[in-house]
Amino acid sequence: MDFEYGIIGGGPAGYTAGVNLAKQGHSVVLFEKDKLGGTCMNKGCIPTKSFLHSALVYSNLKKAAEFGASTDLSNFDFSKVVEKKNQTVEKVRKALELTVKNSGVKTIYSEACIKDKNTIVADGQEYKVGQIIAACGSKPKELKGMEFDGEFILNSDDVLNLNKLPESVLIIGSGAIGTEWARIFSAFDSVVTVVELAEHLIPTADIEVSKRIERIYKQKGIKFYLNDCVEKIENKTVYLKSGAFISPEIILVAVGRVPICPVCEGIKILGDSAGEIQLAHYAINQAKEYTLNIPFEKSLTPSVIYGEPEIAWVGLREQDVDESYTKTTLPITALGKSWCDDATDGFIKLITKDNLIYGAHIVSKEASALIHTLLLAMQQKITLDKLKEMCFAHPTYSEGIFDTICRIT
Repeated sequence: MDFEYGIIGGGPAGYTAGVNLAKQGHSVVLFEKDKLGGTCMNKGCIPTKSFLHSALVYSNLKKAAEFGASTDLSNFDFSKVVEKKNQTVEKVRKALELTVKNSGVKTIYSEACIKDKNTIVADGQEYKVGQIIAACGSKPKELKGMEFDGEFILNSDDVLNLNKLPESVLIIGSGAIGTEWARIFSAFDSVVTVVELAEHLIPTADIEVSKRIERIYKQKGIKFYLNDCVEKIENKTVYLKSGAFISPEIILVAVGRVPICPVCEGIKILGDSAGEIQLAHYAINQAKEYTLNIPFEKSLTPSVIYGEPEIAWVGLREQDVDESYTKTTLPITALGKSWCDDATDGFIKLITKDNLIYGAHIVSKEASALIHTLLLAMQQKITLDKLKEMCFAHPTYSEGIFDTICRIT
């Protein structure tokens, strides 16, 4: 046996498993066909957050006069935004590469395939391992009649390669990927249209969250079609089932991802390959559970959609519960900090029963951080009465949690 563990895929699940096992003294070899960090690092979480930050800076510059400053955006260069994104990704990836190297994991940059449950083949060489871990990730889902061409019809990988802003973009799907890119393009003044098959935007979210995002889209001039889908595309004109038609410069298809899962008995499958919740933090916790025996409550995996305002939720939604649960909402306008930050759009919503929180939904600046206070309370079953004993700093968005709890009757 060459190694105790052989890991295929260097994304969040793969590198987390590798580092944890190596730190325990196990011999580990990790195969990565592209770049360490997987989709999240190179084609997902990190690059899109860099774009979103640049979009926020650009949006704030457009309002500079309100703060006594003047700025000229006529010479805006989108290529600098792309350059900043590439630099950010490279810095974060290099830090990860060093962490993996220092842990003792042997990394082989090559496409690998499974010969049997104890044999991995890469570059014509066989590696005998005690246990194979497949963390091969996922790929963008393609729709019939809307096959990716990398020029007009793009997926979430292709869109990262744009060197110039499109004047107009049609986004198919309003999940996390579609919503974040709608926000990015809109902030940079592209004309954005979203088509969603479901009855509301972000169909996996709480209904009140969906309706608030629809209202924000209308305010920002982002057009959207619900209960609709693409019927055909002719000469770069997109015809919808509803009868509407759009002629965008590009189309971004953002309708989810498909697991890449090797078929072989006796191997462990982690991350997106497992076909469960396709989130980097879910994959990381899967790996921790397998390698460190640290369990986690899968039903309490938080979801976050970034941009302005952030969207975050965990647990039960309004549409999941009956009248025995209490739904309590606090508008973000109730918080002084929101007025100071010019970020008054949103709310904190709690779904409670028998002195416990069962669902939390936030549309607000800093929502990605706020959700974890509520997640901790939910996971540890901290009662509402106990939470009231906490001292929240003022002025903060966090005190909105206290204010929401105090509204519960």
